[in-house]
Amino acid sequence: MSKKILIIFGTRPEAIKLAKLIDLLKKNKKFEVKICVTGQHEQMLNQVLRLFKIKPNYNFKVMKTNQSLNLLGSKILEKVNNILIKYKPDIALVHGDTTTAYISSLAAFQNKVKIGHIEAGLRTHNIKFPYPEEFNRRSIGTMADIHFTPTNNATQNLINENISKNQIIKTGNTVVDTLNYSNKILYSNLNLLKKIKKKFSFLNYQEKIIIVTAHRRENYGKGIKNICSALKEIAKKNKKLQIIYPVHLNPKVAEVVQKYLSKVSNIFLLKPLDYFSFIYLMKVSYLILTDSGGIQEEAPTFKKPVLVLRNETERPEAKDFGSSIMVGTNKNKIIKFTNLLIRNKKLYIKMTKIKNPYGDGKATERIVKQLKKNI
Repeated sequence: MSKKILIIFGTRPEAIKLAKLIDLLKKNKKFEVKICVTGQHEQMLNQVLRLFKIKPNYNFKVMKTNQSLNLLGSKILEKVNNILIKYKPDIALVHGDTTTAYISSLAAFQNKVKIGHIEAGLRTHNIKFPYPEEFNRRSIGTMADIHFTPTNNATQNLINENISKNQIIKTGNTVVDTLNYSNKILYSNLNLLKKIKKKFSFLNYQEKIIIVTAHRRENYGKGIKNICSALKEIAKKNKKLQIIYPVHLNPKVAEVVQKYLSKVSNIFLLKPLDYFSFIYLMKVSYLILTDSGGIQEEAPTFKKPVLVLRNETERPEAKDFGSSIMVGTNKNKIIKFTNLLIRNKKLYIKMTKIKNPYGDGKATERIVKQLKKNI
């Protein structure tokens, strides 16, 4: 009899990181797989679902503009609870540290359903940074039955929290699997590649391209303003530089970005990009500035240095290996290190030669192998 797996997610990054795993599990006859999508990032998430042909069995569409975390969480708890009671899975798989992952784990725990936590063990050791993700992942760690960790650091964090070694499986990060898989699709599909290149026909590939993404909740307000102020100054002092900023849909980000940057001629504010378009941009870029955890993991695959727009990171490996630099939301630090990497070729080349510390592209295979043994 097939083992029943319920995979629960609600955001674009979760969908990207789970895409290859969903594909592998659905192809395996030992498992009956159902997909539960909360719609925490509905518009941006749907883009990824279409891209990877993921068809949810349950889709809640809980997202509302300026919704509080408590209201969002209460909706997710009620709806996931009903699915767990009805479907009775052998295991619920959650990913990372989103509100969806935390609340769904709570619902599973209270229904005595086994929990598998993918990308487990990440820690900043500061409960307020990132907010609320650090709390979410620590809480999931206390409830999960199987912890799939991406790195040695993540594994050690769980051991330090007295999680049994028998419950921890180091797999690498699934984002590397999805990235490699997607990159092959993109560069083998000439029509798709041509279409994406046309989208970016305004770019001059002879000049440096910098990608910016900034959306984290702890950077709302002063943080986003500082980032925008720094970008404005960098752009004005480097006229040939091209700064590409796909702007998050959240009004607390979008309104500030438009106010500060919409009139700067060499800053291009774009709507959120589909995954293939973003992969293409990463490949042609010179440098990436981001507060995204996933991009910190993806960039080393393409040998792109990263300036991390956060004061704390749960992904210290890139920083420790030397492929990223923490600049936070300090305006002067953002300007200083961006200009340094533009002008200091020796440092730039050194940062591009780092091997990706987040995996070898076989994380999903390791997860499937362990699920065969453990459920």
